[in-house]
Amino acid sequence: MNIEDINQKILFVLGQVRPFLMIDGGDIEFVSFTEDGIATVRFLGSCKDCALKPMTLRAGIERAIMHGVPEVKRIEAVN
Repeated sequence: MNIEDINQKILFVLGQVRPFLMIDGGDIEFVSFTEDGIATVRFLGSCKDCALKPMTLRAGIERAIMHGVPEVKRIEAVN
């Protein structure tokens, strides 16, 4: 599978979790995917400064993406 196909799959999964973040005034943006399996995202809105952001990243976002896109090995957040 090529990088563009993987990017589209990541965007699809993020589209499924985004409504849950938006309930609390937050959002998430896909930044990039590297060939070594690292996807980068950026938290927006109230998620940006939320104390639960690390848990949301690992238990929510990372789990959803890695389940839906097995090519992803890790998720990282950038500011």
